[in-house]
Amino acid sequence: MVNRRHIRVKVMQSIYAMHQNGSDNLEKEEKFLFHSIDNIQDLYLTMISSLMEICKRETVFLHKSSLKHLATPEERKPNEKFIKNSIFQILAENNSLSIAMETRKVDAWTLNDDYILLLLNAIKASKFYTDYMSEPTTSFEEDRQLIADLFLEVIVPNEKLYEFLEDDKLTWIDDIPLVNTQIIKQLKAMKPIMDDNFSVPKVYKDSEDKAFVKDLFRKTILNEAELAKEFVDKTPNWDSDRIAEVDTIILKMAICEFLKFPSIPVKVTLNEYLELAKEYSTPKSSIFINGILDNLVKELEVSKKLNKTGRGLM
Repeated sequence: MVNRRHIRVKVMQSIYAMHQNGSDNLEKEEKFLFHSIDNIQDLYLTMISSLMEICKRETVFLHKSSLKHLATPEERKPNEKFIKNSIFQILAENNSLSIAMETRKVDAWTLNDDYILLLLNAIKASKFYTDYMSEPTTSFEEDRQLIADLFLEVIVPNEKLYEFLEDDKLTWIDDIPLVNTQIIKQLKAMKPIMDDNFSVPKVYKDSEDKAFVKDLFRKTILNEAELAKEFVDKTPNWDSDRIAEVDTIILKMAICEFLKFPSIPVKVTLNEYLELAKEYSTPKSSIFINGILDNLVKELEVSKKLNKTGRGLM
């Protein structure tokens, strides 16, 4: 689920937090870093289970309405097209999802079902829902498209839901787009079969990505003084105190990859950290960082300190 860019973001944030807290407990901070990445799985399960809870809530509502003493004809025989949507059925009967929910004890909506009602009301007020319910018949493709549209256009942008997730776990703030993108991709790829149609993704693509978290964090922290020497004399017009804290961390992490990760191409490192600067630092940071790293790469190539292995890694 997590890609290398997101790993870099989490490492950067952990180093920043370590600096702000004045902590020198490497093992404690590393443990928290891995814990925050592991919690992405809980966020994923919380978001995907919101769809299942929405279906359950509407099912209960329709049933109770049909039992009212003065129920209308529409209430006695409600339109169950929405709650019988094929995607809801696949999710509800998926072993991978139910096992993961039970194993990780994810049960966010039991005590927070008011958010489910909020989302359900927003869904029923949407044009997606109205158009879908107005058609007498449906296909699997239409079922799938409806749930994908509702998730992307109604659930994801809901500010109240975002506030709830932010309050639940502060580390989730930057994970939400990653998780939502993963879910939307899965919803759009679902097929009209039950077995092996949907599976909960692993947090890491492979063991190398998990090792990358530890290596990047430790090698940057343990070599900060050495890494800083590579750029302090390249900023003659800037006092070190004037350089944004995030910028110095980004520079150290990038230089760490140049010098201590021989299998990562220089261009990849440059592109990744420039994107981080654009998203997490000041408006001019990417230009500032690009200038320093570009000059540094040239110097490292001349001094032959840039030892990359494999083809096409420069």
